[in-house]
Amino acid sequence: MLDALPRLIIAALRGGSGKTILSLGLTSAWRKRGYRIAPFKKGPDFIDSDWLAFSAGRSCHNLDSFLMTDSQIIQSFLSHSAEADLSLVEGNRGLFDGFNEEGHYSTAELAKLLKTPVILIADVTMATRTVAAIIMGCQKFDPDLKIVGVILNRVAGLRQETLIRNSIERYCDLPVVGSVPKLKGGLFPERHMGLVPHQERAQAERAVAWARSAVEHNLDLESVWRLSQQVEPLDPVGQQQETNRSGHLNGDPPRIGVIRDKSFWFYYPENLEQLKDLGAILVEVDSMEFRELPDLDALYIGGGFPETQAQALADNRLFRESLRDEIEAGLPVYAECGGLMYLAECLLVDEKTYPMVGALPLRCVMEKKPQGHGYTVLEVTEQNPYYPVGKTLKGHEFHYSRPLIDDQEKIRSVFRVHRGRGLDGERDGLVRKNLLATYTHLHAAGNTLWGKSLFREAVEAKSRKMRNFLQDREKRD
Repeated sequence: MLDALPRLIIAALRGGSGKTILSLGLTSAWRKRGYRIAPFKKGPDFIDSDWLAFSAGRSCHNLDSFLMTDSQIIQSFLSHSAEADLSLVEGNRGLFDGFNEEGHYSTAELAKLLKTPVILIADVTMATRTVAAIIMGCQKFDPDLKIVGVILNRVAGLRQETLIRNSIERYCDLPVVGSVPKLKGGLFPERHMGLVPHQERAQAERAVAWARSAVEHNLDLESVWRLSQQVEPLDPVGQQQETNRSGHLNGDPPRIGVIRDKSFWFYYPENLEQLKDLGAILVEVDSMEFRELPDLDALYIGGGFPETQAQALADNRLFRESLRDEIEAGLPVYAECGGLMYLAECLLVDEKTYPMVGALPLRCVMEKKPQGHGYTVLEVTEQNPYYPVGKTLKGHEFHYSRPLIDDQEKIRSVFRVHRGRGLDGERDGLVRKNLLATYTHLHAAGNTLWGKSLFREAVEAKSRKMRNFLQDREKRD
């Protein structure tokens, strides 16, 4: 048994009810008071988790029961909560919304797995006593779920608040720990299906301060804190956490580049942590500021919104050419979603064409509606540098781009899509030399093969460079 860790899940009756703004506000308010808050995000979300990390001043880790086993989720939660005063998990969608009618992969199931109390946000727009009936329905729908409090959001006035508060406390026997009015002057614009990433917000600190002020003025922070203490110890389950150490590293560690800038920033912390745990030196690269790719043994290009920086990416011709030359020379490169788009010949945005790296024989066009959104299941069907044939990969995708392929014979795809969209609903995973580019994002906590394969390729590339260097020196001598 481990000591009970103070923790809360912030959930809601549906998406768009204010979970992210209030989670950010709570995290920032407690941090301001000197508490160490460990933030988590339920589901495969990058944008909300990035904002939570920004607000907490530490990495936010995703907990996803589709991508991870129960044991992996609990191990991740315990290890990243160990030095925190409180762990806060932001749920996703509605409390019981999941993969199927049994509610698999829902916020409610995660709450029960982590034995974590839930505070439920209720959007009370144009409603009064009905809110209490809905919350009572949630209580009876799953009596094993520990709902401990309610926050009212978008309250129109004192009369509405009083009626709803009294109804909930009378019929549901739950405290109302906050009543938030319809907020004005919001500083969190949205794109696609979520908040704009904080890297694009010049006034990110001001935006988080706005959320903090909303919480400080409208929530009973002391009561919320007390509710987080009403927890029981959480047991690790299953096998011990698998070590990431490869055991075959000799000599200097490999240098693995990670493009992190305004275009590319969709990275699970666990993916980067795994590479470091294996022994790699991570080198941050800016695709818009660097004139050329630095000396690397491998490169990881994550997702993001390259379409928002298309002109800047296109203008940096020297870097694009440098990257293309390294790929031709055999540099191991692993690219996800936005990284795939960047490696295409060009990107078409609003009828304008922007040249990209040109390492893949396709063009990518931005559409108004999502072309792929949700969990993915891929089968490895062809030889490639990273995954054995026959391996099943579980991940997720979220992209508005669509590939335009003029010559199918020039395309070599190595994944068969069993769930999701990928390139065309049937295939994903483009390979060229030691490059693999896919629309699917993988989570290293649920698939340790991801980082081990990239690390292995980096070690081999470093060894090849050393052999070539020694051979060239012998010829000169």
